[in-house]
Amino acid sequence: MSGRLAASRRSRVEPFLAMDVMSAAADLEAAGRDIVHMEVGQPGAPAPRAVLEAARKALEGRLGYTEALGIRPLRERIARHYRDEYGVEVPASRIMVTTGSSGGFNLTFLGAFDAGARIAMAAPGYPAYRNILKALGLVPVEIPVGPRTRWVLTADEVERAHAEAPLAGVLVASPANPTGTMTLPEALRDLVETCARLGIRFISDEIYHGLVYEGRAETALAFGGEPIVVNSFSKYYCMTGWRVGWLVLPEDLVRPFERLSQSFYISVPELSQRAALAAFDGREELEAVKEGYRRNRAHLLERLPSLGFDEIVPVDGAFYVYASVARFTNDAHDFTRRMLHEAGVAATPGPDFDHARGHRYIRFSFAGTEAAIREGTDRLAAWLR
Repeated sequence: MSGRLAASRRSRVEPFLAMDVMSAAADLEAAGRDIVHMEVGQPGAPAPRAVLEAARKALEGRLGYTEALGIRPLRERIARHYRDEYGVEVPASRIMVTTGSSGGFNLTFLGAFDAGARIAMAAPGYPAYRNILKALGLVPVEIPVGPRTRWVLTADEVERAHAEAPLAGVLVASPANPTGTMTLPEALRDLVETCARLGIRFISDEIYHGLVYEGRAETALAFGGEPIVVNSFSKYYCMTGWRVGWLVLPEDLVRPFERLSQSFYISVPELSQRAALAAFDGREELEAVKEGYRRNRAHLLERLPSLGFDEIVPVDGAFYVYASVARFTNDAHDFTRRMLHEAGVAATPGPDFDHARGHRYIRFSFAGTEAAIREGTDRLAAWLR
């Protein structure tokens, strides 16, 4: 009987290689090895003190289910954030708290599109977009980007792709993963307006807002067109393990998303929501953490080229460097495997983000401590010698 049973076809997505590298690194650590982690986008700093204090206070009382959309004080505070940070008025009724940005993407792809819908995105890009879409019966349309467009998706490319075969959605991350490159406000406006004109749903992944070193990140909400905005407390707010994020939705999608969430998740853990409410009060600490990232970024941009990692993509924000390894190899997967086992440095191979060209690239995360990042480059220098 067991020989005839198999996993579902929808589970046949590719592995998320960054997580596979993290798991391999954990195996080595369990065997006693010391590993420098530059493979996942996980802040090396803890959540702000105000968050920890709010969580301790919440633990003293009863924790239970909340409204599927999230606790009202948190939704109201997020709405205030858009007014304070961007000068954009968003009613709390359009905000939904989610189990990290991952829960937000699940709800977005299920609540805004039917099976078979085509969703465009840049390549290289975050692999979970592609994998979730495929698992849900949607079609990812990966549009290659490179130096010609400063590694971002443009409105012209979206229009061309839509003319070839109709698109139902376009997903843009700014700053982007794996590159850290930002879609500048003028280009973002063009994308939002083009999608509105063509009847394409626009999704803006803004989870790295707050982590910008060159220029300014603008929210897609500033340009009309009723985009869906995805954000999270994981990155800037140093709350990856709390698994809490949010969506800003067009009014007509709020109830459909709420219905889905009621059955999928019931609600985001109340403890995480109560803690996240205090995250906006931790700006002083968070800006200090960001300054550490800025120094890590400067260190990598200086050190990596001297070690032979060239063709570094513009790092406007986030905490990643996407660099070519063509001087060393045409197999980034094997290179990162050897780098982990021989040098004790974990990084993510480019095929995770770009099937066609990723074999020439790897992604370094500089979200760790300054000491860890410097140790990582010192190990790389010794290994490459």
